[in-house]
Amino acid sequence: MKTYNIGVIGGDGIGPEVVCEGLKVLRAVKNRFDYNFVEYPYGSEHYIKTKELVPDRVIEEWR
Repeated sequence: MKTYNIGVIGGDGIGPEVVCEGLKVLRAVKNRFDYNFVEYPYGSEHYIKTKELVPDRVIEEWR
């Protein structure tokens, strides 16, 4: 079975609680396909603190 890497940016604009609920849904269907969650800090809160945009290497991972 193929394994998918699913990038997660916790709640940028919709709220962390919405992302958390979406992850619960994916965990509930775990037996349908394999996946790994890859968490990234690149939401608006991270940008406000660091002024760092998503690095090119991460954009390449997403591709």
